[in-house]
Amino acid sequence: MSSTQSNIMNKNGAKTLKDLSKITGFTESTISRVLNGLGTKYRISEATQIIIKKTAEETNFSFNENARNLRLKKTYTIGLIVPDISNSFFAKMASLIEREARFHNYSIFLCDSDNSTELEKESAHLLQKRKVDGIIISPIGLSSKYLEKLYNNIPLVFIDRYFPEIKIPYVSSDEYNGAVKAVNHLIKLGHKKIACIQGLEGTFSNTSRTKAFKETIKSNGLDINETFILGDAFSEENGYNSAKQIIQNKEYLPTAILSLSNTITLGILKAFAEENILIPEDVSIISFDEESYSSLLKTPMTTISQPKEELGETAFKMLLAQIESDKKLKQKNILLPTKLIIRDSVLPIY
Repeated sequence: MSSTQSNIMNKNGAKTLKDLSKITGFTESTISRVLNGLGTKYRISEATQIIIKKTAEETNFSFNENARNLRLKKTYTIGLIVPDISNSFFAKMASLIEREARFHNYSIFLCDSDNSTELEKESAHLLQKRKVDGIIISPIGLSSKYLEKLYNNIPLVFIDRYFPEIKIPYVSSDEYNGAVKAVNHLIKLGHKKIACIQGLEGTFSNTSRTKAFKETIKSNGLDINETFILGDAFSEENGYNSAKQIIQNKEYLPTAILSLSNTITLGILKAFAEENILIPEDVSIISFDEESYSSLLKTPMTTISQPKEELGETAFKMLLAQIESDKKLKQKNILLPTKLIIRDSVLPIY
């Protein structure tokens, strides 16, 4: 390029990547990556990045991200729908998905369905109107028909909760085997009167965990006491009310409780504190979900840990594979292993 052409371009400004490419001698893709903040990721030298950024500034170059997205028919945004963002399990999972998305230059629209199927549907339709490139959803689990229709129009991945009967890819933890490990641990330590405080009936997570509870009790030659299976929501209030209900019959208290979520467990602990019931001296507890506070409680809690970080990373990568593919990918379902973390909330009763 002649000095006259360069001066004219510097005066009027570079309007396209092609203009910047002519000035700097670097390819348009290299320039695009640097101006998108991806220079380090693609191992572009610091010297090259400095030249490109300095030239863009001197020529008043404005990188039109919206125009690029329209050309590629992508918005570089995804939707994330969770049942309850106040639940630390979903909050942590959302944070991990957002981190993975940011690494791939995507932004997230986060929706809290508040455990309402109708609000979940509204959120999904809103995200479609926003032209997101795909959606990750942890469904309430009571209705799947609209999700099948949604999957025909947009890339979709289930996380944590899912519908095994429909062909939508999912990543979850092996909740069934997690519950089996917990019940077997209790029985091994001599417990025979074991209660289960469950979450929202009809959801796959709850069904899987309660099924494992019942089948493990039976396989060990014990009888199932239906009055020891109670609860109706993955909430602190449910844990509190259910624990109070158990306490009413002080003549026939269970020796151990399997709590099916971290929020349920908080309610149980509150109820027990009010009634001066000690853990594990009076009743042992195992809780689904390992939390940052699990080991810091007055009695450190034995938990069933789910791999939140791996769940979040895997879900985003599964969605990205759909977004970047020109054709429908073969359904991919992933169950990640759970881990029983043994602490002091279970007492042997030999």
